[in-house]
Amino acid sequence: MFEIIIIFAEIVFMFQRPYYSKIKERLGFKRQFIQVLMGPRQVGKTTLVRQLLEKYSFPWHYASADEATQPLWLQQQWETIRLKAGAGKATEALLVIDEIQKIPDWSNQVKIQWDKDSFDNLPVKIILLGSSQLMLQKGLSESLAGRFEVIYIPHWSYAEMKDAFDFTIEDYIWFGGYPGPADLIPDESRWKDYIRHSLIETTLMRDILLMVRIDKPVLLRNLFDLACSWSGQILSYNKILGQLKDAGNTTTLSHYLKLLEGAGMIKGLEKYSPSKIRQRASSPKFQVFNTALMSSLSSNQRTQVLQQPEIYGRWVESAIGVHLLNQSLTDKFNLFYWRDGNHEVDFVIQKGEHTIGIEVKSGRNKSTSGISAFSKQFNPQKVLLVGREGIPIKEFLTLPTSELFK
Repeated sequence: MFEIIIIFAEIVFMFQRPYYSKIKERLGFKRQFIQVLMGPRQVGKTTLVRQLLEKYSFPWHYASADEATQPLWLQQQWETIRLKAGAGKATEALLVIDEIQKIPDWSNQVKIQWDKDSFDNLPVKIILLGSSQLMLQKGLSESLAGRFEVIYIPHWSYAEMKDAFDFTIEDYIWFGGYPGPADLIPDESRWKDYIRHSLIETTLMRDILLMVRIDKPVLLRNLFDLACSWSGQILSYNKILGQLKDAGNTTTLSHYLKLLEGAGMIKGLEKYSPSKIRQRASSPKFQVFNTALMSSLSSNQRTQVLQQPEIYGRWVESAIGVHLLNQSLTDKFNLFYWRDGNHEVDFVIQKGEHTIGIEVKSGRNKSTSGISAFSKQFNPQKVLLVGREGIPIKEFLTLPTSELFK
Protein backbone atom coordinates (compact mmCIF):
# COMPACT_ATOMS: atom_id res chain seq x y z
CA MET A 1 0.00 0.00 0.00
CA PHE A 2 2.80 2.43 0.85
CA GLU A 3 4.53 1.97 -2.51
CA ILE A 4 1.25 2.42 -4.39
CA ILE A 5 0.61 5.74 -2.63
CA ILE A 6 4.07 7.00 -3.60
CA ILE A 7 3.53 6.06 -7.24
CA PHE A 8 0.14 7.78 -7.23
CA ALA A 9 1.64 10.97 -5.82
CA GLU A 10 4.10 11.12 -8.72
CA ILE A 11 1.35 10.61 -11.29
CA VAL A 12 -0.87 13.31 -9.83
CA PHE A 13 2.03 15.73 -9.62
CA MET A 14 2.53 15.46 -13.37
CA PHE A 15 -1.17 15.95 -14.08
CA GLN A 16 -2.44 19.48 -13.51
CA ARG A 17 -6.17 20.05 -13.28
CA PRO A 18 -7.75 23.16 -14.87
CA TYR A 19 -8.04 24.70 -11.39
CA TYR A 20 -4.24 24.90 -11.14
CA SER A 21 -4.15 27.76 -13.65
CA LYS A 22 -7.04 29.49 -11.91
CA ILE A 23 -5.29 29.47 -8.52
CA LYS A 24 -1.98 30.54 -10.06
CA GLU A 25 -3.73 33.43 -11.81
CA ARG A 26 -5.34 34.57 -8.55
CA LEU A 27 -1.95 34.59 -6.81
CA GLY A 28 -0.66 36.94 -9.50
CA PHE A 29 -3.04 39.66 -8.30
CA LYS A 30 -2.19 42.16 -5.62
CA ARG A 31 -3.02 41.10 -2.08
CA GLN A 32 -6.77 41.63 -2.01
CA PHE A 33 -8.69 38.49 -1.09
CA ILE A 34 -8.13 35.34 0.94
CA GLN A 35 -8.25 32.42 -1.51
CA VAL A 36 -10.45 29.61 -0.17
CA LEU A 37 -10.16 26.22 -1.89
CA MET A 38 -13.30 24.28 -1.02
CA GLY A 39 -14.13 20.73 -2.04
CA PRO A 40 -14.71 17.16 -0.84
CA ARG A 41 -12.00 14.83 0.39
CA GLN A 42 -9.42 13.31 -1.97
CA VAL A 43 -10.10 15.42 -5.05
CA GLY A 44 -6.60 16.93 -5.11
CA LYS A 45 -6.83 20.27 -3.28
CA THR A 46 -3.58 19.73 -1.39
CA THR A 47 -1.81 18.35 -4.46
CA LEU A 48 -2.79 21.42 -6.47
CA VAL A 49 -1.35 23.72 -3.84
CA ARG A 50 1.85 21.70 -3.50
CA GLN A 51 2.34 22.00 -7.27
CA LEU A 52 1.98 25.75 -6.93
CA LEU A 53 4.42 25.95 -4.05
CA GLU A 54 7.06 24.08 -6.04
CA LYS A 55 7.04 26.93 -8.56
CA TYR A 56 6.34 29.82 -6.18
CA SER A 57 9.39 32.12 -6.19
CA PHE A 58 8.63 33.97 -2.93
CA PRO A 59 8.74 32.80 0.72
CA TRP A 60 5.94 30.40 1.64
CA HIS A 61 4.77 28.33 4.58
CA TYR A 62 2.40 25.33 4.50
CA ALA A 63 0.71 23.86 7.58
CA SER A 64 -2.17 21.45 8.14
CA ALA A 65 -4.66 21.96 10.95
CA ASP A 66 -4.40 18.21 11.57
CA GLU A 67 -1.26 19.21 13.47
CA ALA A 68 -2.95 21.92 15.57
CA THR A 69 -2.45 21.06 19.24
CA GLN A 70 -2.97 24.33 21.11
CA PRO A 71 -5.09 27.51 20.92
CA LEU A 72 -2.38 29.77 19.46
CA TRP A 73 -1.44 27.36 16.67
CA LEU A 74 -2.90 29.46 13.84
CA GLN A 75 -1.27 32.66 15.11
CA GLN A 76 2.08 30.84 15.22
CA GLN A 77 1.76 29.83 11.57
CA TRP A 78 1.08 33.45 10.68
CA GLU A 79 4.12 34.62 12.63
CA THR A 80 6.23 32.03 10.79
CA ILE A 81 5.39 33.44 7.36
CA ARG A 82 5.84 37.00 8.61
CA LEU A 83 9.37 36.12 9.75
CA LYS A 84 10.16 34.43 6.45
CA ALA A 85 8.91 37.41 4.49
CA GLY A 86 10.73 39.92 6.68
CA ALA A 87 14.04 38.05 6.71
CA GLY A 88 14.35 38.24 2.95
CA LYS A 89 12.55 41.56 2.65
CA ALA A 90 10.25 39.87 0.14
CA THR A 91 7.69 41.85 -1.84
CA GLU A 92 5.18 39.08 -1.12
CA ALA A 93 4.80 35.79 0.74
CA LEU A 94 2.26 32.97 0.86
CA LEU A 95 0.68 31.18 3.82
CA VAL A 96 -1.29 27.96 3.17
CA ILE A 97 -3.46 26.40 5.89
CA ASP A 98 -4.98 23.00 5.09
CA GLU A 99 -8.15 21.62 6.76
CA ILE A 100 -8.82 25.06 8.22
CA GLN A 101 -12.31 24.12 9.43
CA LYS A 102 -10.77 21.91 12.14
CA ILE A 103 -9.59 24.94 14.11
CA PRO A 104 -12.19 26.18 16.61
CA ASP A 105 -13.37 29.70 15.79
CA TRP A 106 -11.05 29.66 12.76
CA SER A 107 -12.77 32.46 10.85
CA ASN A 108 -12.40 35.01 13.64
CA GLN A 109 -8.75 34.09 14.09
CA VAL A 110 -8.11 34.48 10.37
CA LYS A 111 -9.90 37.82 10.35
CA ILE A 112 -7.72 39.16 13.20
CA GLN A 113 -4.47 38.13 11.50
CA TRP A 114 -5.56 39.26 8.03
CA ASP A 115 -6.65 42.67 9.31
CA LYS A 116 -3.37 43.04 11.21
CA ASP A 117 -1.38 42.42 8.01
CA SER A 118 -3.59 44.89 6.18
CA PHE A 119 -3.01 47.57 8.83
CA ASP A 120 0.77 46.92 8.86
CA ASN A 121 0.84 46.79 5.03
CA LEU A 122 2.44 43.32 5.03
CA PRO A 123 2.24 41.55 1.62
CA VAL A 124 1.19 38.12 2.95
CA LYS A 125 -1.19 36.23 0.66
CA ILE A 126 -3.41 33.48 2.07
CA ILE A 127 -4.78 30.18 0.76
CA LEU A 128 -7.16 28.23 2.99
CA LEU A 129 -8.17 24.66 2.15
CA GLY A 130 -11.17 22.85 3.58
CA SER A 131 -13.24 19.73 2.96
CA SER A 132 -16.31 20.63 5.04
CA GLN A 133 -18.35 23.01 2.91
CA LEU A 134 -20.91 23.76 5.63
CA MET A 135 -18.30 24.64 8.25
CA LEU A 136 -16.39 26.80 5.79
CA GLN A 137 -19.42 28.69 4.50
CA LYS A 138 -20.57 29.46 8.04
CA GLY A 139 -17.23 31.01 8.95
CA LEU A 140 -16.92 32.89 5.67
CA SER A 141 -20.34 34.47 5.91
CA GLU A 142 -20.09 35.36 9.62
CA SER A 143 -16.55 36.72 9.94
CA LEU A 144 -14.80 37.12 6.60
CA ALA A 145 -17.41 38.90 4.50
CA GLY A 146 -15.70 40.95 1.80
CA ARG A 147 -12.30 39.38 2.47
CA PHE A 148 -12.40 36.07 0.59
CA GLU A 149 -12.81 34.44 -2.80
CA VAL A 150 -13.91 30.79 -3.16
CA ILE A 151 -12.56 28.37 -5.73
CA TYR A 152 -14.58 25.15 -5.61
CA ILE A 153 -12.58 22.01 -6.47
CA PRO A 154 -15.04 19.30 -7.57
CA HIS A 155 -14.73 15.56 -8.09
CA TRP A 156 -12.68 14.54 -11.12
CA SER A 157 -14.49 14.43 -14.46
CA TYR A 158 -14.35 11.66 -17.04
CA ALA A 159 -12.00 13.75 -19.21
CA GLU A 160 -9.59 14.20 -16.28
CA MET A 161 -9.62 10.52 -15.28
CA LYS A 162 -9.09 9.57 -18.92
CA ASP A 163 -6.13 11.92 -19.33
CA ALA A 164 -4.48 11.00 -16.02
CA PHE A 165 -5.25 7.27 -15.79
CA ASP A 166 -6.40 6.26 -19.28
CA PHE A 167 -9.93 5.46 -18.04
CA THR A 168 -12.47 4.07 -20.48
CA ILE A 169 -16.04 5.34 -20.26
CA GLU A 170 -17.00 2.07 -18.53
CA ASP A 171 -14.16 2.56 -16.03
CA TYR A 172 -15.41 6.03 -15.16
CA ILE A 173 -19.07 5.06 -14.85
CA TRP A 174 -18.24 2.26 -12.38
CA PHE A 175 -15.10 3.48 -10.56
CA GLY A 176 -15.97 7.18 -10.61
CA GLY A 177 -13.67 10.17 -10.18
CA TYR A 178 -11.41 9.55 -7.18
CA PRO A 179 -7.75 9.63 -8.30
CA GLY A 180 -6.26 8.19 -5.09
CA PRO A 181 -7.31 4.55 -5.44
CA ALA A 182 -7.00 4.40 -9.26
CA ASP A 183 -4.02 2.03 -8.98
CA LEU A 184 -6.12 -0.39 -6.92
CA ILE A 185 -8.68 -1.00 -9.66
CA PRO A 186 -7.18 -4.33 -10.86
CA ASP A 187 -8.14 -5.69 -7.41
CA GLU A 188 -11.74 -4.51 -7.13
CA SER A 189 -12.26 -5.82 -3.60
CA ARG A 190 -9.25 -3.87 -2.42
CA TRP A 191 -10.52 -0.76 -4.25
CA LYS A 192 -13.91 -1.07 -2.54
CA ASP A 193 -12.27 -1.42 0.88
CA TYR A 194 -10.26 1.75 0.25
CA ILE A 195 -13.34 3.77 -0.73
CA ARG A 196 -15.38 2.50 2.21
CA HIS A 197 -12.77 2.80 4.97
CA SER A 198 -10.42 5.57 3.85
CA LEU A 199 -12.98 7.84 2.23
CA ILE A 200 -16.56 7.19 3.32
CA GLU A 201 -15.85 6.42 6.97
CA THR A 202 -13.33 9.26 7.24
CA THR A 203 -15.78 11.76 5.77
CA LEU A 204 -18.69 10.67 7.95
CA MET A 205 -16.68 10.37 11.17
CA ARG A 206 -14.29 13.33 10.82
CA ASP A 207 -16.03 15.85 8.59
CA ILE A 208 -19.57 15.46 9.92
CA LEU A 209 -19.89 13.65 13.24
CA LEU A 210 -16.97 15.43 14.94
CA MET A 211 -17.91 18.91 13.73
CA VAL A 212 -21.70 19.01 13.83
CA ARG A 213 -24.05 17.81 16.53
CA ILE A 214 -25.70 14.61 15.30
CA ASP A 215 -28.38 13.22 17.59
CA LYS A 216 -28.92 10.11 15.47
CA PRO A 217 -25.59 9.02 13.95
CA VAL A 218 -26.98 5.63 12.94
CA LEU A 219 -29.76 7.38 11.02
CA LEU A 220 -27.19 9.54 9.22
CA ARG A 221 -25.19 6.49 8.18
CA ASN A 222 -28.27 4.55 7.10
CA LEU A 223 -29.48 7.53 5.09
CA PHE A 224 -26.15 7.67 3.28
CA ASP A 225 -26.29 3.94 2.46
CA LEU A 226 -29.88 4.23 1.27
CA ALA A 227 -29.13 7.27 -0.89
CA CYS A 228 -26.22 5.48 -2.58
CA SER A 229 -28.28 2.40 -3.35
CA TRP A 230 -31.16 4.58 -4.61
CA SER A 231 -29.16 7.17 -6.55
CA GLY A 232 -31.30 8.40 -9.42
CA GLN A 233 -34.54 7.53 -7.59
CA ILE A 234 -37.19 9.87 -6.14
CA LEU A 235 -38.37 9.12 -2.60
CA SER A 236 -40.64 11.10 -0.30
CA TYR A 237 -39.24 11.78 3.16
CA ASN A 238 -41.97 9.65 4.71
CA LYS A 239 -41.04 6.76 2.43
CA ILE A 240 -37.37 7.25 3.33
CA LEU A 241 -38.26 6.98 7.01
CA GLY A 242 -40.18 3.81 6.25
CA GLN A 243 -37.18 2.34 4.44
CA LEU A 244 -34.87 3.22 7.31
CA LYS A 245 -37.31 2.00 9.99
CA ASP A 246 -36.24 4.79 12.29
CA ALA A 247 -38.19 7.00 14.68
CA GLY A 248 -36.73 10.19 13.21
CA ASN A 249 -38.70 12.92 11.50
CA THR A 250 -38.62 14.53 8.07
CA THR A 251 -36.92 17.68 9.39
CA THR A 252 -34.04 15.60 10.74
CA LEU A 253 -33.73 13.72 7.44
CA SER A 254 -33.66 16.95 5.45
CA HIS A 255 -30.95 18.33 7.75
CA TYR A 256 -28.82 15.19 7.47
CA LEU A 257 -29.16 15.21 3.69
CA LYS A 258 -27.83 18.79 3.68
CA LEU A 259 -24.86 17.68 5.77
CA LEU A 260 -24.08 14.90 3.29
CA GLU A 261 -24.34 17.43 0.49
CA GLY A 262 -21.95 19.77 2.28
CA ALA A 263 -19.43 16.92 2.51
CA GLY A 264 -19.65 16.36 -1.26
CA MET A 265 -21.26 12.92 -1.03
CA ILE A 266 -25.03 12.99 -1.68
CA LYS A 267 -27.47 15.65 -2.83
CA GLY A 268 -31.24 15.55 -2.75
CA LEU A 269 -32.28 17.21 -6.01
CA GLU A 270 -35.44 19.29 -5.85
CA LYS A 271 -38.27 19.08 -8.35
CA TYR A 272 -38.21 21.80 -10.99
CA SER A 273 -41.02 24.31 -10.58
CA PRO A 274 -41.42 28.04 -11.18
CA SER A 275 -42.60 28.16 -7.56
CA LYS A 276 -39.75 28.18 -5.03
CA ILE A 277 -42.12 26.95 -2.31
CA ARG A 278 -43.05 23.87 -4.34
CA GLN A 279 -39.40 23.17 -5.08
CA ARG A 280 -38.46 23.12 -1.40
CA ALA A 281 -41.50 21.01 -0.48
CA SER A 282 -40.82 18.39 -3.17
CA SER A 283 -39.61 14.83 -2.61
CA PRO A 284 -35.83 14.58 -3.11
CA LYS A 285 -34.19 12.69 -5.94
CA PHE A 286 -30.99 11.13 -4.62
CA GLN A 287 -27.85 11.92 -6.59
CA VAL A 288 -24.33 10.87 -5.64
CA PHE A 289 -21.43 13.26 -6.26
CA ASN A 290 -19.28 10.32 -7.37
CA THR A 291 -20.40 6.93 -8.70
CA ALA A 292 -17.56 5.32 -6.71
CA LEU A 293 -19.79 5.74 -3.65
CA MET A 294 -22.48 3.57 -5.27
CA SER A 295 -20.08 0.94 -6.57
CA SER A 296 -18.11 0.55 -3.34
CA LEU A 297 -21.29 -0.30 -1.40
CA SER A 298 -22.73 -2.57 -4.07
CA SER A 299 -22.60 -6.34 -3.59
CA ASN A 300 -22.11 -6.68 -7.35
CA GLN A 301 -18.83 -6.58 -9.23
CA ARG A 302 -18.28 -4.41 -12.30
CA THR A 303 -18.41 -7.37 -14.75
CA GLN A 304 -21.74 -8.50 -13.31
CA VAL A 305 -23.35 -5.06 -13.67
CA LEU A 306 -22.07 -4.54 -17.22
CA GLN A 307 -23.93 -7.68 -18.24
CA GLN A 308 -27.26 -6.43 -16.85
CA PRO A 309 -28.53 -3.40 -18.84
CA GLU A 310 -31.35 -2.66 -16.42
CA ILE A 311 -28.95 -2.36 -13.48
CA TYR A 312 -26.10 -0.74 -15.43
CA GLY A 313 -28.54 1.92 -16.62
CA ARG A 314 -28.74 3.24 -13.04
CA TRP A 315 -24.98 3.80 -12.99
CA VAL A 316 -25.08 5.52 -16.39
CA GLU A 317 -27.83 7.92 -15.28
CA SER A 318 -25.99 8.62 -12.04
CA ALA A 319 -22.76 9.31 -13.97
CA ILE A 320 -24.62 11.91 -16.06
CA GLY A 321 -25.96 13.37 -12.81
CA VAL A 322 -22.43 13.44 -11.35
CA HIS A 323 -21.22 15.38 -14.39
CA LEU A 324 -24.03 17.93 -14.10
CA LEU A 325 -23.92 18.21 -10.29
CA ASN A 326 -20.21 18.90 -10.06
CA GLN A 327 -20.28 21.38 -12.93
CA SER A 328 -23.24 23.16 -11.36
CA LEU A 329 -20.95 24.14 -8.48
CA THR A 330 -18.23 25.56 -10.72
CA ASP A 331 -20.34 26.99 -13.56
CA LYS A 332 -23.03 28.38 -11.24
CA PHE A 333 -26.28 26.88 -12.52
CA ASN A 334 -29.15 25.09 -10.76
CA LEU A 335 -29.84 21.38 -11.13
CA PHE A 336 -33.30 19.82 -10.70
CA TYR A 337 -35.43 16.88 -11.83
CA TRP A 338 -39.04 17.06 -13.02
CA ARG A 339 -42.01 14.76 -12.65
CA ASP A 340 -45.74 15.15 -13.25
CA GLY A 341 -47.81 11.99 -12.91
CA ASN A 342 -46.22 9.35 -15.14
CA HIS A 343 -44.11 11.93 -16.99
CA GLU A 344 -40.55 12.47 -15.83
CA VAL A 345 -37.39 14.25 -16.98
CA ASP A 346 -34.16 13.01 -15.42
CA PHE A 347 -32.46 16.40 -15.09
CA VAL A 348 -33.36 20.04 -15.57
CA ILE A 349 -30.60 22.66 -15.57
CA GLN A 350 -31.35 26.35 -15.20
CA LYS A 351 -29.13 29.39 -15.50
CA GLY A 352 -30.77 32.80 -15.49
CA GLU A 353 -33.67 32.66 -17.92
CA HIS A 354 -32.32 29.58 -19.72
CA THR A 355 -33.83 26.18 -18.92
CA ILE A 356 -32.77 22.84 -20.46
CA GLY A 357 -34.37 19.44 -19.97
CA ILE A 358 -32.15 16.34 -20.16
CA GLU A 359 -33.37 12.78 -20.49
CA VAL A 360 -30.92 9.87 -20.19
CA LYS A 361 -31.63 6.75 -22.24
CA SER A 362 -29.11 4.04 -21.48
CA GLY A 363 -29.54 0.30 -21.16
CA ARG A 364 -33.05 0.51 -19.73
CA ASN A 365 -36.18 0.72 -21.81
CA LYS A 366 -37.53 4.14 -20.91
CA SER A 367 -40.25 6.25 -22.37
CA THR A 368 -39.27 9.74 -23.55
CA SER A 369 -42.81 11.09 -23.17
CA GLY A 370 -41.60 13.19 -20.25
CA ILE A 371 -39.54 15.39 -22.58
CA SER A 372 -42.63 16.17 -24.67
CA ALA A 373 -44.76 16.93 -21.60
CA PHE A 374 -42.01 19.10 -20.08
CA SER A 375 -41.56 21.04 -23.34
CA LYS A 376 -45.28 21.65 -23.67
CA GLN A 377 -45.63 22.90 -20.09
CA PHE A 378 -42.48 25.05 -19.75
CA ASN A 379 -41.21 25.85 -23.26
CA PRO A 380 -37.52 25.39 -22.32
CA GLN A 381 -34.59 26.72 -24.31
CA LYS A 382 -33.88 23.16 -25.47
CA VAL A 383 -34.38 19.53 -24.53
CA LEU A 384 -31.66 16.91 -24.90
CA LEU A 385 -31.63 13.14 -25.15
CA VAL A 386 -28.42 11.53 -23.89
CA GLY A 387 -27.56 7.94 -24.76
CA ARG A 388 -29.29 5.79 -27.33
CA GLU A 389 -30.72 7.82 -30.23
CA GLY A 390 -29.24 10.99 -28.74
CA ILE A 391 -25.91 12.50 -27.71
CA PRO A 392 -23.48 9.62 -27.01
CA ILE A 393 -22.77 9.25 -23.30
CA LYS A 394 -19.01 9.47 -23.82
CA GLU A 395 -19.41 12.70 -25.77
CA PHE A 396 -21.76 14.26 -23.21
CA LEU A 397 -19.41 13.49 -20.32
CA THR A 398 -16.61 15.41 -22.04
CA LEU A 399 -18.83 18.36 -22.91
CA PRO A 400 -18.55 21.51 -20.72
CA THR A 401 -22.05 22.28 -19.51
CA SER A 402 -21.49 25.94 -20.36
CA GLU A 403 -21.72 24.90 -24.02
CA LEU A 404 -25.31 23.75 -23.52
CA PHE A 405 -26.51 27.25 -22.71
CA LYS A 406 -25.17 28.75 -25.94
